[in-house]
Amino acid sequence: MRMSNISDLIEQYLKQLLEASQQGQVEIQRNDLAEKFDCVPSQINYVLSTRFSVEHGFIVESRRGGGGFVRIIKIPMDERVDTVRYLCDLIGNNISQQGAEGIARRLLDEDLISEREAAMMRAALSRDVLRIALPARDQLRALILKAMIISLLQFNGEKEDQS
Repeated sequence: MRMSNISDLIEQYLKQLLEASQQGQVEIQRNDLAEKFDCVPSQINYVLSTRFSVEHGFIVESRRGGGGFVRIIKIPMDERVDTVRYLCDLIGNNISQQGAEGIARRLLDEDLISEREAAMMRAALSRDVLRIALPARDQLRALILKAMIISLLQFNGEKEDQS
């Protein structure tokens, strides 16, 4: 089999699993999937990273080790996908503390996150916490901020009311 053919088959199989899922997500064992398609686990990684990205409407969470798994979550197709894409593009490869705080403030103002979530974002992205030299600090801050935004907005924007 050609590599692209294996990739196509793996992608098709994973999308069928997602379609059959009631929750819009699926958990798989990377090694089991590699065995099923008679390929190396890195081929599974390739398919996940190129065909199941945020830009394609998916979030992939991975846990390594003996009990490791891969969870693929289909992001509901609504304005939140556009919001995630827009913010990730806006953040780019690096962002200052001031820029990150501005994004957190805007998410709060738009009622996309709670006051508590905004405070947690500000705390985690602070230069007092990210104690590494520039430009690495702004690059790390961008990666963390993108991960936070994807995580916070993946659940249809439903915020839990803690009152």
